[in-house]
Amino acid sequence: MSNADKLALLGGTPVRSTPLGGRNRYTGKDALDNLRQVLEGGHMTRVGGTWVQRLEQEFAAFYGAGHCTASTSGTSAIHVAVGALNPEPGDEIIAAPITDLGTIIPILAQNAIPVFADVQRATFNLDPADLERRITPRTRAIIPVHLGGHPCDLAEILAVTERHGLVVIEDCSQAYCATYQGRRVGTIGKVGCFSMQQSKHFTTGQGGLTITDDPDWALRIKRFADKGMPRYSAAGARDYLSFGFNYEMSELHGAVAVAELPYVEGVCSRRTALGERLTSLIADCPGVHPQAVREGNHSTYWFYALRAVPEETGIHASKFAQALSAEGIGCGWQYIGKPIFMYEAVRRKRVYGESDFPFSLQDPAHAVRYEEGECPVCEQALDEMITIGLHEDYTEQDVEDIAAALHKVAAGAAQLAAA
Repeated sequence: MSNADKLALLGGTPVRSTPLGGRNRYTGKDALDNLRQVLEGGHMTRVGGTWVQRLEQEFAAFYGAGHCTASTSGTSAIHVAVGALNPEPGDEIIAAPITDLGTIIPILAQNAIPVFADVQRATFNLDPADLERRITPRTRAIIPVHLGGHPCDLAEILAVTERHGLVVIEDCSQAYCATYQGRRVGTIGKVGCFSMQQSKHFTTGQGGLTITDDPDWALRIKRFADKGMPRYSAAGARDYLSFGFNYEMSELHGAVAVAELPYVEGVCSRRTALGERLTSLIADCPGVHPQAVREGNHSTYWFYALRAVPEETGIHASKFAQALSAEGIGCGWQYIGKPIFMYEAVRRKRVYGESDFPFSLQDPAHAVRYEEGECPVCEQALDEMITIGLHEDYTEQDVEDIAAALHKVAAGAAQLAAA
């Protein structure tokens, strides 16, 4: 065996000796010019400003949506949607178990109870069949998460929600420009929610965007983001019509976002092309199964996810990831580690002090459970899950090196099993 064929983890020559390329987030002169105008004008709040309003109008047009509300984070983008729903204390909202806590915070903050449906092993996304069995008379909404840029099975999810009269709030934090059967995710449910955190396809460091075609929902979303005030329809009169938060985006963020928005489609198209190229290069890689993208859908690859199946590779996915990293391809194993409801912030059911409200409103015989075995497919999928960074500034050679390393580790797994 040549040194090139020997796994780097066992002393061989790695596929890649230099790090994969970094991502260039600088948007150039337009952003600086816009910021200069804000700073020189001295008006940095959105109230009475122009940049955030312009962002909302341009992002709504970009998505073909009727309305957009900008806010301070991806979490707030979801929170304003849940606030517009206005659930009763103890109502239930079903979410995906593979997600950031930012998807769940808005549910708990509105005194609702997060319920978790299992995922499809092949996609890591919400399983519509398991979703239906989790619905109770108190269920109000579903929050599917388009994980890593991969569209959920929205037709099946919508079929379930229409049977039960439920609202779909799409979490598109990782899925700008991803398409489901030709339509962009975020425009298919009642509401689409986006994050502008530093690592996202479209970023100002932090920020959120919430879109809808429903004018009544748009009004409630906008009021919830502005302390319940009808600021944009009441000729400046101070009034508080409902409960809300102060989630107003600043003019500084709006100015940068307006400069960056024209680049978003190109960023996403490039990621789609690179991700699909990588999938084609590893189609015959034994034991390696890329996150499945259904025919007619397109992912925009916030990351590249795959399953390394121990029964097929002969080694555990953690060892596979270790070997891949040794080949010069940085990667992660298990993504979030365990289902989100197994983390202490959710599992212990203590949101307000030591009270168990709103969980105390549930019938004890049918109370939600946050424990191992509740979403068994999710646990299995996470244990097999490997994530690899992928972004628009990667070269074709970068992608070829990732594929070569995957093939090398899969072919050399027996070396590790015997070591």
